[in-house]
Amino acid sequence: MWQSSPPGSIYDHIGVASFSIGPDGLIEQWSRRAASLFGMASAEVVGKDPVEAFMPAQLRPDARRQVGEILDGKEWTGIVPFRMPGENAVRGLAEIYVMPSETETGERAALCIAVDVGALRRVETDLAASQAIFGQSPFGFVLFGTDFTVVRANKRFATVFGGEADDHRGRTVDDYLARPEAERLTGTLKRVLETGDSVTDLQLVGTPPGTTARRHWSMNLYRVHSGGGRPVGIAGLATDVTQRHIAAREAASARRNLALLNEASARIGNSLDLETTARELLDVAVPGFCDLATVDLYQGLLTGEEASPASWGRHHQESGTGSAELRRVAHASAVSDALPGVLSGGAGSGAEAEGDTGPPELGSVHRYPFHSPCAVALRTGRVEAVPGDERGFVHSTLAVPMVAHDVVVGLVQFSRTKGSESFGERDRALATELAARAAVCIDNARLYRREHERALILQRSLLPPGDPEAAGLDIACRYLPGNTATEVGGDWFDVIELPGHRTALVVGDVMGRGLRAAVAMGELRTAVRTLALLDLEPAEVLSALDEVARGLGTPGGGERSDSFGGGGGSQWPSRVAHKSREADLSEVYLATCVYAVYDPVTRRCTFANAGHLPPVVAEPGEPALLLDVPPGMPLGVGGEPFEEVEVELKEGALLALYTDGLVESRDHPLDEGLDAFKEALADPSHPLEDVCDHVLSTLDTRHGEDDIALLMARIQGLAPDAVGDWRLPRELRSVARARELAREQLTAWDLDDLVDTTELLVSELVTNALRYGEGEIRLRLLRDRTLVCEVWDAGLVQPRRRRARDTDEGGRGLQLVGLLSAAWGSRRTPRGKTVWFELALPDGAPAPELSVEQLLSMY
Repeated sequence: MWQSSPPGSIYDHIGVASFSIGPDGLIEQWSRRAASLFGMASAEVVGKDPVEAFMPAQLRPDARRQVGEILDGKEWTGIVPFRMPGENAVRGLAEIYVMPSETETGERAALCIAVDVGALRRVETDLAASQAIFGQSPFGFVLFGTDFTVVRANKRFATVFGGEADDHRGRTVDDYLARPEAERLTGTLKRVLETGDSVTDLQLVGTPPGTTARRHWSMNLYRVHSGGGRPVGIAGLATDVTQRHIAAREAASARRNLALLNEASARIGNSLDLETTARELLDVAVPGFCDLATVDLYQGLLTGEEASPASWGRHHQESGTGSAELRRVAHASAVSDALPGVLSGGAGSGAEAEGDTGPPELGSVHRYPFHSPCAVALRTGRVEAVPGDERGFVHSTLAVPMVAHDVVVGLVQFSRTKGSESFGERDRALATELAARAAVCIDNARLYRREHERALILQRSLLPPGDPEAAGLDIACRYLPGNTATEVGGDWFDVIELPGHRTALVVGDVMGRGLRAAVAMGELRTAVRTLALLDLEPAEVLSALDEVARGLGTPGGGERSDSFGGGGGSQWPSRVAHKSREADLSEVYLATCVYAVYDPVTRRCTFANAGHLPPVVAEPGEPALLLDVPPGMPLGVGGEPFEEVEVELKEGALLALYTDGLVESRDHPLDEGLDAFKEALADPSHPLEDVCDHVLSTLDTRHGEDDIALLMARIQGLAPDAVGDWRLPRELRSVARARELAREQLTAWDLDDLVDTTELLVSELVTNALRYGEGEIRLRLLRDRTLVCEVWDAGLVQPRRRRARDTDEGGRGLQLVGLLSAAWGSRRTPRGKTVWFELALPDGAPAPELSVEQLLSMY
């Protein structure tokens, strides 16, 4: 069957032409390829002598002889130079094959086949170059046909996929790659063949025959054409880039590890809570480092045991019974909830808690078997690999002890599920670093919590328990400490009972935070109570307290004093400015304090202020106002006297003392907070507890930034019929008159059970006033929660209890007062002194009689 040669055949490349010579030696036929090769048309050549037409002059004699021999029937093959007509220079060489022939009449002729030697040499050179490149290339070279089978492959390709180069002819991509990769490469080959667009750096993954190692290749594909431009296949240049992938993966792993460590530095340890720190660790690790993770901490650490951390796990090393008790405080998972054991932190064989069939639940207390990898990690302080469960989803787990300051505080387990890479050495190092960073933060949190709890215990122990009681006052108080992330402060309040049913109300605030501030607060509060028992005036109490504060620390001088100026549009010092320089103030003891003494008989209250915010008073039907009490300098500064202000308060009025945390924050200036506080007290007639709650819920206190102390008292003066007040002349008959007045008053109050004791003790005090005192004598009886008797005189000499000698006829009066009264004492007054005693009101039970030992103690 005849078939035309397709365009781009071999004859097109090597330049084959033909012509014929007739019996007369002249060109008889001239083909088109000859015209193309020699550059002469048929009309120019036919009928001419080929020697004259093509040969140079010096070669013509030999050429004519050769033509003659050819016409005699001799074949000839040779290289013949030729020239173009009209040109003097030789243009090229032609290899001519001359075959004798005969015409129809039997005459001799010749058929000539000419090949352009130059074109032939170029083809040979191209083939040699192609063979050298194809055969010697260090890259795998493969040529796919239009049916996507391998047409040719070089030796390098064969060394990767086995056999000889020729063995790969006829194979398809399915013989080299798994189905997903084979389908992807086949689709790419089709696209390149159809569009002619080349593809560079096509990434392929496969396993060479006879190996189990996965390899990575980068493949460049381009379409191959024939000389006529017809697509004949796709050439592929494949490079093994496995090492490059490994290096890139290691570099990416290093970058990921650095990023994880950087993230860990930023995110772990932001809280001083143990459980929160554990969760922060897992937030960093999952899913960036592993698929799931758990954290176990020693139970002793979480319960705040005072034993050293090293002792938490010591007993299991000595007894070999298993690990010490641990509690699972955090877990995290990046896999589906449906996977069994994942959310419980399943870590494979050996990770289960002792006595359990599965991993511990969140919050559970457990132990690890002595020989389990987890117990070994806790015991040795080294990372242990936990075997995976072939039937489960976890295939690689690291048990990493959390070591801080050479002490193990817990264990973190990092796990990867099937489909993820197993942990390598670089991963072990990263896991150790992550656990160590979290361990340091957890240990710091433990130390902080211990100190914080001690400070809180100290602080709470120095505050009045519950709502204190006081004569003539309805009292409610609130104390809100800063949140767990905030250090304890130095805020305090106190309610101190004074003689004569008077009450001292105190609110103070030590500047700074931490245990030092709490200790300073405790010392100052103790000093206030001690000074209050001396029954000094409020200004004298603050002056003495200022001396105490200056003895506790060394003030920093003028720089701190400047911070208590009167600028900023407010006459009270702003604590926000001081707290912003906490580092400076934490080294000294500075405090603010307001001290008030309330007398329920007169409903008068005397105030003295040491740099504190002013008291607020809300009277029925009137808007709340700030009392104009000179603020004075804070305690510890010294050098300035304190002033007193006495205010008479109406029945039912509301008095509020508070610390700056209630009315001041970094977002709101002090004046705004004070105005809001006064508005919150617009209706003081509600129950006092409700008023306190309303204040705290209304004000934007930004609780957590600072402690808040609020002390509120509703004025309820003693009723006139609860007071007996008499003045007695300075004469002996006043002793009998005092007994008579006391007996009548107690009878009127239905306190007959106290008549005898009161008469006896009043007689002793009035007698002492006549004997040792001066001026007029004043007797006053007060009935409230107790009975108080006061004897006033103008003498300045304070009574002193002493033991009388056996021969003394007197000197036992104060001993008798001390034995029969619940309490007694004396205090200075602006015009002398007051000696008082206090008796408990009868509760229906008979009064206890003095024992023999008590009576003998007077002698």
